[in-house]
Amino acid sequence: MSYRYGEYRDGPDPLAPPYDVRSALDQMGDAVLAGSNPGHALRDLLKQGLPGAQDRRGLDDLLREVRRRRRELRERGRLDGTLERARALLDKAIGQERSELFPDPSDEARLRESELDGLPDDPASAIQELSGYEWRSAAARQTFEELRDLLRREVLDSQFRGMREALANPDPAAMERVRQMMSALNDMLDRDARGEHTQADFEEFMSDYGDMFPESPRNLEELVDILARRAAATQRLLASLTPRQREELNALINQTLEQAGMGEQMRRLGESLYSRRPDLAWNTPERLTGDDPMGMGDAVTALDELADLTQLEAALRQDYPGARLDDIDEAAIRRALGRSAVDDLEALRQIERELEQQGYLRRQRGKLELTPKAVRRLGETALRRVFASLDSGRRGDHDQVDAGAAGELTGSSRPWRFGDEQPIDVVRTVVNGVRRGGGGGTVTLSVDDFEVAETERRTAAAVCLLVDLSYSMALRGTWAAAKQTAMALQALVSSKFPQDSVQIIGFSNYARVLQPDELAGLEWDMVQGTNLHHALLIAGRHLDRHPDFEPVVLVVTDGEPTAHLRRNGSAAFEWPPTQETLELTLAEVDKMTRRRATLNVFMLAEDERLKEFVNEVARRNGGRVFSSGADRLGEYVVSDFLRTRRTR
Repeated sequence: MSYRYGEYRDGPDPLAPPYDVRSALDQMGDAVLAGSNPGHALRDLLKQGLPGAQDRRGLDDLLREVRRRRRELRERGRLDGTLERARALLDKAIGQERSELFPDPSDEARLRESELDGLPDDPASAIQELSGYEWRSAAARQTFEELRDLLRREVLDSQFRGMREALANPDPAAMERVRQMMSALNDMLDRDARGEHTQADFEEFMSDYGDMFPESPRNLEELVDILARRAAATQRLLASLTPRQREELNALINQTLEQAGMGEQMRRLGESLYSRRPDLAWNTPERLTGDDPMGMGDAVTALDELADLTQLEAALRQDYPGARLDDIDEAAIRRALGRSAVDDLEALRQIERELEQQGYLRRQRGKLELTPKAVRRLGETALRRVFASLDSGRRGDHDQVDAGAAGELTGSSRPWRFGDEQPIDVVRTVVNGVRRGGGGGTVTLSVDDFEVAETERRTAAAVCLLVDLSYSMALRGTWAAAKQTAMALQALVSSKFPQDSVQIIGFSNYARVLQPDELAGLEWDMVQGTNLHHALLIAGRHLDRHPDFEPVVLVVTDGEPTAHLRRNGSAAFEWPPTQETLELTLAEVDKMTRRRATLNVFMLAEDERLKEFVNEVARRNGGRVFSSGADRLGEYVVSDFLRTRRTR
């Protein structure tokens, strides 16, 4: 037995490693840290696709392919091809008949010529009158039969895809079978409307007439969808023609169906399909710009595909409220772009699904949010970026290994030295005694066996970061840096200084405490007002709850105070700021000074009034003022915090 090994070609590689959702989260995190919200970040990720994910295309790639396909269809040809072909064959048959009559000098020949001269202008009426005409010319008779066969094939193909090939050499038995199929189909739809249809009925129908449906529907719902979309495309074809062309082609269709004995059955079918799928665009005109005339069946197929592509384009844009990848019709993707596009779509759905299942995303009241697990990861990413911009000598390593028993354990140990107060590492001490004694039954300890657990002294701090959320932060392009700084500081305190108590306070016209898992989805406030007075009030309450902690207060803002809190709890906004606003704010600064809290301000604008205010803050409090650009805000805040902690 021989075996051949090669590339797997039937869909996704079954041996491919599982999808690493962390890279998707990191890519989303880049957008979130740049100021985007989680919903927009996920949408951008799905649009762009994930680099290196088995070269899978994103929604934008699929959208470009859909638009390219639409352009191709629109440039394929004209919609009046069947009408033009019918006119040509009719003129040819009449010309052949005239050529046969011209040499004949009899009155009968002149009478026939007069009859041909009196034919109506529209093809349907002319064909109707010529149906009973006794052709003198055999060639004309053959051309006229070719015309009738053309109309029969095109009309039926416009309703049932693939019928044109089935009727290429029509015979009475074939036409009778088509009539029986339509009757059985209408009866099945009627039974379904009464609630009497079963899957067995459908399977019996397909066993008798399945060769007439190349799409191979699996149930009645799929069959109705196929036929309804094609019937709607036929109506769009008629709506896309000029009024005269529409009237002529519609007359040809009705006449052909009546002559084939299927007029009544087709009307029943059309009414049933419309009642089941009124949501389809039944009478929306389309414009094709090609030069080659298209047959009616091909034109209907093109319009059917265009309708699919139009719906796909809207779904792939994902620019409507509550958009989900589940809104994209997989069957439509397969019909329009093939199997590989279905695999690409499934890979994108896997990203969205895995982010939720692995606990990084959640939906709250229709809004996409990052979970605390994801926020922690993004905070760590923000912190790594800040540290990457700091010089190695400025990272503020403040650990002290001889901190005594009251310090925090580092997890390592060292040999005991005279005067050490660190706790004894019992396990390592006993192991040393066993090793020295050779593993006997009794363990005796010597001074050299003892090891102590290393600890580090860490003082606790009450940290307040006050972040300006006013609309001017977005206008100046500094909001993303402020949010990233807040996340980095939160991650730093929770990971390196777990004994500290940190509070992030956002302020615009009012101030509020921001929860850690709220930071990633945080957006600026579309309001006017910089109420630093209220923010300092909240920060003061946080410091008062931790009287034994070292106070650390950091303020990030791009403007002077323009609002304050009234006694009744409402906010007063005035610009330029009133003297009352400045006095109340500076009064809170004085309270911070009495709490021994150094207040450092990070300015994100070079406004002269702001400089004057922060200089007064520094004079009253003794804190420092930083004029930091948005690109280095995180570095300034984190390094200042570490310097403050190290000094304390």
